[in-house]
Amino acid sequence: MATGRTHRPATRSRGIPEATVARLPLYLRALTALSERSVPTVSSEELAAAAGVNSAKLRKDFSYLGSYGTRGVGYDVEYLVYQISRELGLTQDWPVVIVGIGNLGAALANYGGFASRGFRVAALIDADPAMAGKPVAGIGVQHTDELEHIIESNGVSIGVIATPAGAAQQVCDRLVAAGVTSILNFAPTVLTVPDGVDVRKVDLSIELQILAFHEQRKAGEEAGPDGGAPVAATRAAAAVAGEGKGPDGDVPAVMPA
Repeated sequence: MATGRTHRPATRSRGIPEATVARLPLYLRALTALSERSVPTVSSEELAAAAGVNSAKLRKDFSYLGSYGTRGVGYDVEYLVYQISRELGLTQDWPVVIVGIGNLGAALANYGGFASRGFRVAALIDADPAMAGKPVAGIGVQHTDELEHIIESNGVSIGVIATPAGAAQQVCDRLVAAGVTSILNFAPTVLTVPDGVDVRKVDLSIELQILAFHEQRKAGEEAGPDGGAPVAATRAAAAVAGEGKGPDGDVPAVMPA
């Protein structure tokens, strides 16, 4: 089977925008669910809703793939699954190494979705000598001293960093020097890499902080300026009491906050 080192996706050479590439996995997930239910075709509106995008954007994205669907019929589900999988490089084997086998690294190693999506965990690597040889998800953990040899012998081009922040850049440098050209970073730090190396960062704390911001905004909209009654209720009560009326006694269409 082909490995990631010798075959790379052609999305950039074909001029597919990065924003479109980022949405392709969403379409693939929705299409895979349809395929598992033996649904033969799907309309752009149905697929867009399942993927969480608008149908115009979906049709534009698919035009980059040369897939336009059939009026009145929609898109062939199985063909789109193949087409997007091929575009993402998932019709081949991608060996992956995970560096840092703490709680997060172990959880990633146990994730069953890798194999079904074209990724093979080739090695688990950790700096702790006590971890060497311990099985995680059926794979023996190897020491970081063997990192370069593991990458070369397995033809690895994708590395996952799940180490503490302080060790992440050093691990990243070693991965890149050994030939890794794509990195998924779970460490809470920004990595510096040379041109030609792609880094995707996953920071759960940042995502939670963004959610906290939206929760705070929603709470502020519901509560009054002093944290008391909701703004809408306060304005309604003022209108009933005759406060905030215009010069002729009418309640203004837009009341001041």
